[in-house]
Amino acid sequence: EQGGYTVGLASATLSVPVLALQPLNPSSRTALWVSLALIVVGGFALFYVAGKHNARPSGPRAGSSSYPYVVGTPGVGTVAPAVKLPATTGAEFDLASQRGKQVLLYFQEGLTCQPCWDQIAVIEKDRAKFAALGIGPIVSITTDPLTLISQKARDEGFTIPVLADEGGTVSDRYNARNYGMMGHSRDGHTFVLVGKDGRIRWRADYGGAPKFTMFVPDDELLARLGQVLGKTQ
Repeated sequence: EQGGYTVGLASATLSVPVLALQPLNPSSRTALWVSLALIVVGGFALFYVAGKHNARPSGPRAGSSSYPYVVGTPGVGTVAPAVKLPATTGAEFDLASQRGKQVLLYFQEGLTCQPCWDQIAVIEKDRAKFAALGIGPIVSITTDPLTLISQKARDEGFTIPVLADEGGTVSDRYNARNYGMMGHSRDGHTFVLVGKDGRIRWRADYGGAPKFTMFVPDDELLARLGQVLGKTQ
């Protein structure tokens, strides 16, 4: 029939209409192309912004093939930024008061990262090996509240002080929130060795892409520190 197909089904005849596509007038065609262009441009813009947001700062890479790390900023030779924070020991830790000592700062993700706390446990177990390299005190820093990390430290039986950097002021001075899997909300897995003169002697940002390492064996840490200090275990 006109305007459709006639389909014979046994003794019945079914007429199926065909919808004819009307050609677009010039103004409608222009509007369609403009809309498609805006969608494409918008998609590229979102991709670019997302890429910029998720990008991790680059820097020199070092460490072993199994445990590579980036060296962030402030780096070696720079005066270590101030650290003055409440600790799980009930005291306040002030880096400025530690001149003449080699202080190891360990920035970590916090309560959501059990391997980060396991790191403290193995460092405590090998405290004598770190001391043999002339390193001490050792403190950990996280952006979690003092009350919560104090309970965690008690549960784990830690004697190494864990410092509460609520708000991330100190972490941002060290750019420690730039190297982790949680974006800027938490620290990554960063070690900073501050020398007796208050300058940074070694830095390792393990927590960034592509491995997002949240635990480093003590043998690996001690080997890297031994190289810097000219000592071997």
